[in-house]
Amino acid sequence: MLEVRGVSAGYGELQVLRDVDIVVPASEVVAVLGANGAGKTTLLRVASGLTRPWSGSIVLNGVDVTSLPAHRRVALGLCSVQGGRGTFPSLTVRENLDLFAARATASIDAVFEAFPKLGERLSQLAGTLSGGEQQMLALARAYLQDARVVLLDEVSMGLAPKVIDEIFEFLKQLAAQGRALLVVEQYVNLALELADSVYILNRGAFTFIGEPTELAGEDVFDHYVAQGFAP
Repeated sequence: MLEVRGVSAGYGELQVLRDVDIVVPASEVVAVLGANGAGKTTLLRVASGLTRPWSGSIVLNGVDVTSLPAHRRVALGLCSVQGGRGTFPSLTVRENLDLFAARATASIDAVFEAFPKLGERLSQLAGTLSGGEQQMLALARAYLQDARVVLLDEVSMGLAPKVIDEIFEFLKQLAAQGRALLVVEQYVNLALELADSVYILNRGAFTFIGEPTELAGEDVFDHYVAQGFAP
């Protein structure tokens, strides 16, 4: 569903990604782990079209989208959800959902099955929701837009453990529906439980590619501090 091929990228003269390759198949969850500054968010920005790669290509559902802007990639089935939420704070929950579902065939009622709290707050302004509820609303966009590939950047950031459990259960449901998930996550154990495959990024290059069962917590830490490229 999503392929990143030989991508190098950065900002100005600062190189962040160095010839990285990653494949996210349909119905699978791929987790990208790494310390702060490893290049994880830059990888998602390149995949979503927010940052242009210096070299390499991005293929979405068999289409080379390297030169396409972010909104064109959305039309081809890509959805990006950030840890800083992603809603319209001055609109109500209902208005946000209606916007997300404008071109969708999925039922809004299915969102309420996954996140009952949203159904109780339809008339409430999105900006007044709790952090967890705002993240639930942002994640609803991936479902309602029938996105085939979903990029998730630290969606658990700042949330209570119970809410994180609800969100990760929803992510499992998305994958079970055939969607491809590329997940950047700070909670290593949760990411390993959710993922079908894991990539560990260190200073812009992958130091591990494999299955979660091949890793223990100390192995992840070793990759985080392994000698990488000089910045």
